Amino acid sequence: MGSRAGARRWLPFGALFGVPVMFHLAIVRTNDVPLAVVPRLGVVVKLGVVLASAVTHCLIYGGFLLPFALTLRPGHEPLITAMTRRLYGSVSDELARYTRRVTIAWSCFFAAQLTTSVSLFLFAPLVDWSFFVNILDIPLVILMFAAEYAVRLRCLRDPPRQSLSGILAMIADMRKGRQGAAGVL
Repeated sequence: MGSRAGARRWLPFGALFGVPVMFHLAIVRTNDVPLAVVPRLGVVVKLGVVLASAVTHCLIYGGFLLPFALTLRPGHEPLITAMTRRLYGSVSDELARYTRRVTIAWSCFFAAQLTTSVSLFLFAPLVDWSFFVNILDIPLVILMFAAEYAVRLRCLRDPPRQSLSGILAMIADMRKGRQGAAGVL
């Protein structure tokens, strides 16, 4: 019974890393199959894998870019500043400046991911685009998190530290609050 629970715990990680790798391998394996409008099984499978990868990548990065970038407009609190305020109750001027810059950095990252993906899709071999979208995607996100953390430790006198579980709990609370507010309206 315990081994099943342990296996279930790792299932999301397997999906997060395994599915994109399988999609990339399917695109590489069908590299000689043209994306033509011919009702062949190979074409249908390849088209499905390409569409699943492309739509997922665009929806994820567009879905992150929009709320991050929209909070950078005048008169709005940057998203990461709002999250920091929610975690700690108050935000110093130094931390507010820093979190605004981090919100800008993540917005640029999301925009760069989308731009690179579309450019590779349109102008590079499909295998190269697939490698970027399916294989490099997660390592690039991890690298961005690591770079932000290193900059935070270097730039802030007393950098805030929060556990991943604390951040995820805060996000869940924010979502519940939004859903509750939507029900009231």
